Amino acid sequence: MQNEIIEKIRNYKNVAILGFGKEGQSTYNFIRKHDKNLKLTILDGKEINIEDENAKFKLYNGEEDLTDFDLIIKTPGIAITGFSSDVINKLTSQTELLLEFGRKNVIGITGTKGKSTTATLIYNIFKDQLKNVFLAGNIGVPFFDKIDEYDDSIIVAEMSSHQLETVNFSPHIGLVLNLYLDHLDHAGSVENYHNSKMNIIKYQDADDYALYDLDNRYLRQRNFDSIKSNLLTVSLNEKASIYLNNDGDIYINDKLLFNKSKIITKLKGEHNLKNIMFALLTASIYNLDMDKALESIKKFTPLEHRIEYVGKYKGIHFYDDAIATIPEATIGSCRALKNVNTLIFGGMDRHIEYGGLVDFLNNSDIEHFICMPTTGHMLLPLLDERRVIKVDSLEEAVKAAFEVTKENSICLLSPAASSYEYFKNFEEKGNRYKELVRGDK
Repeated sequence: MQNEIIEKIRNYKNVAILGFGKEGQSTYNFIRKHDKNLKLTILDGKEINIEDENAKFKLYNGEEDLTDFDLIIKTPGIAITGFSSDVINKLTSQTELLLEFGRKNVIGITGTKGKSTTATLIYNIFKDQLKNVFLAGNIGVPFFDKIDEYDDSIIVAEMSSHQLETVNFSPHIGLVLNLYLDHLDHAGSVENYHNSKMNIIKYQDADDYALYDLDNRYLRQRNFDSIKSNLLTVSLNEKASIYLNNDGDIYINDKLLFNKSKIITKLKGEHNLKNIMFALLTASIYNLDMDKALESIKKFTPLEHRIEYVGKYKGIHFYDDAIATIPEATIGSCRALKNVNTLIFGGMDRHIEYGGLVDFLNNSDIEHFICMPTTGHMLLPLLDERRVIKVDSLEEAVKAAFEVTKENSICLLSPAASSYEYFKNFEEKGNRYKELVRGDK
């Protein structure tokens, strides 16, 4: 695979790497490992110093002319809104190149929420039964980091809309966990965002598999007539390729697998049950041992910042759910924990719909809504004023939580919005929350 990729890149005279963050550096290292002399231009929004006589740096702020390049290897963070069709036709990426030359070995996972958890679940199940399995992609490991080891291996690939928006190939197994409103600032519209996600199955063949959530309203509204692959569905409410009946029994292809009571795991909530069902359905395609798969699930440790239990401090149980950057995720987390007395939420306004969250909160048993800027402040007039506490920072929010939360109940950080306004990412926000709760700093 790696030889085919480098040969393709060599066929272009004027090659650019657009974006020099983690993935851009990974692309550069891959190229230089296989070709020291290929002429490269590196474009990034920050000045970089690179000691390479065959590479030059240019500052990029989104307005530079890219038409002179023959091939542009784009990183996910660069938005393509405003790009001409001529430039878009010259774009490729690590995701595209992986799929172009190795797609039959790839299990791709996308969705607005649950990608990392489901990808890691699948990876754990597969590595416990098969030898050569890799986990890469949006999970934090660029595809090219270990591409020299991928031959004849299964690559479990978490794929974001940013990674999928310009691809022309789809993985052998493509999972669409759900679709909600998110990343509209990058995609430009709901349609663009959802269409980017659906690229994970758009280019599949008849011997490929497309798995999707039958309960998700946005997916139910989509037309799958043009999809050539085998369509498999997941549901908690009705018959599907894998489904849950009223007795809690899980069926795959109408055959009883086991009761959900057998799934003893720290993963909380119906959304995580569905993630597990996606993983089990994927394992069934490869005819893996389901009893062993169940054991892998039981060993699974929830990922950081995903309804993560921080600990009990001053009689209060604190949870970090900083990954919840859309209203549906926050609602799901509150339902999963059940005993939430205080909810801390708010973040960057990306013009998504909050009516469902407002209705849920006002009709819930949650006694305290600690509202942070910006979205938390926006929703203040719509919330039950008796339960609202307005704060201007995470520090103030945690202080207020200690003051008002009932003993032996839960304080949950679940922003229902992006963290970028005051934090680098959701990880930084979650880590700061945990520091404040523990009194580390």
